[in-house]
Amino acid sequence: MLENRRLVIQGLFIFVGLIFLIKLFALQVVDKTYQLKADRNIIHTITEYPFRGLMYDREKRLIVYNEPIYDLMVVPRDLYIGDTAEFCQLFDITEEQFRTNLQKAKEYSGVKPSALLKKIPHEKYAQIQDHMYKYSGLYVNPRTVRRYTKPILATQVGYIGEVSQRDLDRDTTNYYKSGDYKGLTGLEQYYEKALRGERGESRKLVNVNGIEKGSYKNGELDIPSVPGKNLITTIDLKLQSYAEKLMAGKRGSLVAIEPSTGEILAMVSVPSYDPNQLSGKNFGKYFEQIKNDTTGPLLNRAIQAKYPPGSIFKTVQALIALDEGVIKPNEPIIVDRLRLGDHAPLGPYDVARGIEFSSNNYFWEVMRRTVNQNVSSSKFTDTHIGLDKWAEAVRRFGFGSPLGLDIPGEIGGTVPDAEFYHKKYPREKGSWAYSTIYSLSIGQGELEVTPLQVANLAAIIANRGYYVTPHLVKAYEENGEITELEYEKHYTGRGDEYYPAIVEGMVRAVKKTAGRAVIPDIPIAGKTGTAENGVKNESLDHSVFMAFAPADNPKIAIAVYTENAGWGGGASAVTASLVIEKYLRGYIKETWAKREDYILNKKYLIGLQQEN
Repeated sequence: MLENRRLVIQGLFIFVGLIFLIKLFALQVVDKTYQLKADRNIIHTITEYPFRGLMYDREKRLIVYNEPIYDLMVVPRDLYIGDTAEFCQLFDITEEQFRTNLQKAKEYSGVKPSALLKKIPHEKYAQIQDHMYKYSGLYVNPRTVRRYTKPILATQVGYIGEVSQRDLDRDTTNYYKSGDYKGLTGLEQYYEKALRGERGESRKLVNVNGIEKGSYKNGELDIPSVPGKNLITTIDLKLQSYAEKLMAGKRGSLVAIEPSTGEILAMVSVPSYDPNQLSGKNFGKYFEQIKNDTTGPLLNRAIQAKYPPGSIFKTVQALIALDEGVIKPNEPIIVDRLRLGDHAPLGPYDVARGIEFSSNNYFWEVMRRTVNQNVSSSKFTDTHIGLDKWAEAVRRFGFGSPLGLDIPGEIGGTVPDAEFYHKKYPREKGSWAYSTIYSLSIGQGELEVTPLQVANLAAIIANRGYYVTPHLVKAYEENGEITELEYEKHYTGRGDEYYPAIVEGMVRAVKKTAGRAVIPDIPIAGKTGTAENGVKNESLDHSVFMAFAPADNPKIAIAVYTENAGWGGGASAVTASLVIEKYLRGYIKETWAKREDYILNKKYLIGLQQEN
């Protein structure tokens, strides 16, 4: 019995001993953890930031790309620098900046890595990487920053910036972390989810001197990042560059659209800025300067500036009246008295002649017939009912609300209806009539539109009654595969049989009121306009021109607003015709090249005449 007990106890000791031997073997031979600690190596989990998607123009020319930068990460508990002055000189910072940044890192965590210095350029990192062995508790985290091939498209492309605490609080997906970057404006913001990709993680062995010694466990625990999708935009980069050249030094905007698809070929807003200024380390240096510029370079005038449409809106009045059947294309309407100031002569007008001469008094009568259709014996009630019907028709042309452009910030303008005037004249509610609102007939009064909406109107007429939602991105590219995006088609009226009269009037209007814009071998259908600037002591109103070409087979529709340039047949019409010729022909004929001098040298500011 005692012998059996002795054997059991001996066996128990042998079993425990074997367990200890196996454990020691595992710790010392199989598991390298303690060896790593003995060698004072550190395992760092490094965020692998994905390559943000690139942006191309419609011909696959590069617009936006990525450039590598580096964040210098610090683990305060392990930090050893030695000569602080030498360190600061190496990294081009002051000792005060160093102490401030280090204190922020300590407040975040003594043992977790955080950024000591951000956005170190690639060239600078090449200079400092050989000195990293001198310091402990530091390592470099690579990432990218946006760069732009040309100093154009600033407000359209947009910029990226570091996420704020507000962004983090509102991020229901918990994707973003402190120190991340995201699109803040333009295409960068609208297509953020597609462009950003998916971040990954890698675990690296880093020794006490911050020198990387390889992947931990051969990268078995690493999560690869997924690059963002590339955007293929609708922009013609060459045309955009040319349009920005023509608009340089002015205030205003230009929008060119391919009518059949709604693709925006060029979108200019001036004044502007070089988008490279808001990239990388330059952001903090230039943002406040650009933001506080009184000329408003951050404002995308093409979609965020509101103007009275002026005479270009007469085409809409004609189309609504034709659709309502209150006029006919060739019906003569006798203008025998001046209810409005007018440069057009008295006499008979049909639709084409009314547009050609831009007759204020003809369109006074056209809108009156649309609004006052005698549905009520009260002229007041009749006007209220008619105006609501008119406003609904105007909205079908894309006015009064955003068109749905794929960048944030688009405004809708103003289309007044009966409720609008009830609020404007509260003491006289129910007692206003057509005599109160007739200025709408010539695109003045309370009407407000954006240049994008006017370019879209040109596209509607070019298409003879419909438009496709204007857009700046036509496709995604991912892993070499192209995914085309689809956009909605919108019809604006009941028919298209009366569009030839509108187009004929616009062709004749260009020849009559915008002679400098005429291109003999490219028929242009267009309409000049003048938008009141609404500012006292400004000598000139805004020059407006919309057009499409060729008139019989349109490939481009365009609107140009040049602020404080006066007559629409001057600055804006000539700019539009140059852009049209550049797009359709690919170059400007030498015999007509003097029009460039007219625009680039601002000769249109001299000797302006009033619009007919």
